[in-house]
Amino acid sequence: MGDPTAAVPREWVRAAVAARVPVDQRERVSIERFLAAFDLLTEPFSETADPVHVTASAIVVGPRGVVLHRHKRLGIWLQPGGHIDPGETPWDAARREAREETGLDVGSVTDQLVHVDVHPGPRAHTHLDLRYLVEGGDADPAPPVGESQEIGWFDWSAAIELADDGLRGALLALRPG
Repeated sequence: MGDPTAAVPREWVRAAVAARVPVDQRERVSIERFLAAFDLLTEPFSETADPVHVTASAIVVGPRGVVLHRHKRLGIWLQPGGHIDPGETPWDAARREAREETGLDVGSVTDQLVHVDVHPGPRAHTHLDLRYLVEGGDADPAPPVGESQEIGWFDWSAAIELADDGLRGALLALRPG
């Protein structure tokens, strides 16, 4: 069956990750792990082809700070994100996930990668997570039924305090000022 995200060449994703200047030791290790795993995957963007796969996340920011939600299964405060649908670019997946999980009419997102993290996901998966900056406006989040209802805007200091280790470094690096 071929790679479901043929619109985004593997080489492009690999080059973007390899070009990242890590913000901390966690991201440095994640980049190394990402590249090693990515090179072994036949269908790196498929959630079902292998328990190790590429995901995409949105670091949603606005005048009120950063949007975080408490993950329903993992119980930790995270940015919105998830699996990449067939034919979707990672940055479009990040934007879609942000809309689906927050209910916000998020703005556009560029293909500029702002962080990489490799971490365990639900169901014994390993997520090779690509993170993109997304403008979230300033409306209150209104997640639909089925999504985490524990969600909100946090000023940068509070977001950094709440964030899991994999997100904290990104927030510290992206923090204005």
